[in-house]
Amino acid sequence: MFDLTERCALVTGASGGIGEAIARKLYARGATLTLSGTRQRMLESLRVALRTRVPGTHVFVFPCNLSEAESVERLVTEAESAMGRVDILVNSAGVTRDSLILRMKDDDWARVMDVNLTAAFRLSRAVVRGMIKRRFGRMVHITSIVGITGNPGQVNYAAAKAGMIGMTKSLAAEVAARNITVNCVAPGFITTAMTDTLSEVQRNKLISGIPAGRFGVPEDIAAATLFLVSPEAGYITGQTLHINGGMAMV
Repeated sequence: MFDLTERCALVTGASGGIGEAIARKLYARGATLTLSGTRQRMLESLRVALRTRVPGTHVFVFPCNLSEAESVERLVTEAESAMGRVDILVNSAGVTRDSLILRMKDDDWARVMDVNLTAAFRLSRAVVRGMIKRRFGRMVHITSIVGITGNPGQVNYAAAKAGMIGMTKSLAAEVAARNITVNCVAPGFITTAMTDTLSEVQRNKLISGIPAGRFGVPEDIAAATLFLVSPEAGYITGQTLHINGGMAMV
């Protein structure tokens, strides 16, 4: 099950905890990978680790500044040149610039929108032409539970993640007849560098609102992503799969 042999995947945000876990999961199932992110040293270390574990499968690294349109378009060109095509796109990159709205600057809004939403749009637009020609494609956008529930101090982040869900539904309807699926995975609280900054009091308060009684781990998100890009999920499109331990049952 979930065999990705001979599939070519582009994963953004691969230098982060969730993106790295997704890359590892797809690679373990046979996918050729292009890794992208802002921290080239971490991307190169991941490439070496993957190649050491499963020799013979290709892994390429192309850093990208997702806030720049030219850089995003160049990333897809580089990925297609290296791998031959992009069958699978996983938009995992994201940034936060949290603040109450009275203190939020225009730059805070624009930066989060550019990286979290506009870059996902540009990448989707860039890969979809080839997917349409080949009559196959899988896209998964990593959104967030706050795109559904909202969160004080994150009007920019919540708006971007909500926009990603709407974009996913619209694109899914456009390309479904071409055997292309477009879905979202919406994490709740996942153990990453971001949650590592929480105090024990903050962590315990958050966990008290999660029926599962714990934070998730990046591998939980990776498993959901693997399923959605696999042949077994070929009839699922336009959906948002919530991975949050029951924190929000939507």
